Amino acid sequence: MKVTIDEQQHVAHVDFDRAAVANSLDETGWAALRDTFRTLGTNPEVNAILLTGAGKHFCAGMNVSVLTGLSQRVDPQSGPLAPQFARFITEIQDCITAIANCRQPVVAAIQGGCIGGGVAIATACDIRYCTPDAKFVVKEVDFGIVADIGTLQRLPRLIPFGLAAELAMTGRPLLADEALRCGLVNQVYMTYDKLIERALAVTVHIASKESKITAGIKRELQLAQEVSIEEGLAGVAKRSSELMAGNLKR
Repeated sequence: MKVTIDEQQHVAHVDFDRAAVANSLDETGWAALRDTFRTLGTNPEVNAILLTGAGKHFCAGMNVSVLTGLSQRVDPQSGPLAPQFARFITEIQDCITAIANCRQPVVAAIQGGCIGGGVAIATACDIRYCTPDAKFVVKEVDFGIVADIGTLQRLPRLIPFGLAAELAMTGRPLLADEALRCGLVNQVYMTYDKLIERALAVTVHIASKESKITAGIKRELQLAQEVSIEEGLAGVAKRSSELMAGNLKR
């Protein structure tokens, strides 16, 4: 995973640098994803993050080596298998949740395949753009497993519930034009270069704002999907009043 930080513009560019394997992540890659976003989350020089994938594809999700390694890690002699699998799933969930939990807004620029775990990663970002060749595939059903690392929790909050159910239950691709219509992506750019140019411009623009304000907006938008309107209003009143009081003290 390649990370570049522009301290003048307060932007971090995180790139899945595994083009030869369609940016699929092995166990080291998943850990690097988690550690990268946790580290950036505490970096005062970074106000916004751009997430990209090198080569033809954004991210093909779980590398086959992970599943091979998992079969070697579980041991019937160590007790029931279900808790052992649950620990592994939770570890991968934490790697993706690190994106949602980092204080900075995260912009994803998506081209080609965004498959399986790649969809879970994309849905943990705050803003998504793509190219016309982008395709979003909740592929897990074709491997006989339930998508279990975040897609089923986050995708229905971004697109219509019935569409999320269809994608998860059929494994069919959601192409760029449909992704735009349903609101999964904000815009489709005709070339990869234009995608990166525009996604970076948005990231830089966000980074130019006061970081504690954009971090507060990110958190309140997340909470708005989890609590009632009344609870959300009370929470944002508390957060906003604390920020305003802090500004007056300066």
